[in-house]
Amino acid sequence: MRTENAARTRAEHAAGTGVGHAVGTGAEHAGGAGDGSAPVRFDTKIAVLLRDDLASWQRLNVTAFLVSGFGTASPEVIGEPYEDADGTAHLPMFRQPVLVFEGSKETVTAAHGRALSRSLPTSLFTADLFGTGNDRDNRAAVRAVGKDELDLVGIAVYGPRNAVDKVLKGARMHP
Repeated sequence: MRTENAARTRAEHAAGTGVGHAVGTGAEHAGGAGDGSAPVRFDTKIAVLLRDDLASWQRLNVTAFLVSGFGTASPEVIGEPYEDADGTAHLPMFRQPVLVFEGSKETVTAAHGRALSRSLPTSLFTADLFGTGNDRDNRAAVRAVGKDELDLVGIAVYGPRNAVDKVLKGARMHP
């Protein structure tokens, strides 16, 4: 356990994140000044906050949906396309880690309010979306409920590191 936590802390430090579980491409830990040996330190953070009572499959599904919008709404988060040694092209991914947190229903709701009050780009996933099967019905389910009444199971937020850290107050690193 101690070794795992130390490795996680080193990875977070290298990514300039401070807290959270990094899910990224690996490329964000290398590069930097001139010779490519200095770690990259991002001045922004992509974070997902999940409700702590979700099943494993729900956590994975919600995380994937939540981060999907950032590439189009905030194109600066996308890195360069990949190519393997055989010349096979692969899609670009986020240029920085995605940090995953968890918290109670109240923590997620409070974080959503803080993100909105700071005008940070956010995405949301409500409990109602587990019962729909397409984008049109998803959007209708969210549109039918006021922001203060949403049954949030997860949010994602992108912005300056310090602002995102304040939004996540009370959340803990996803195990």
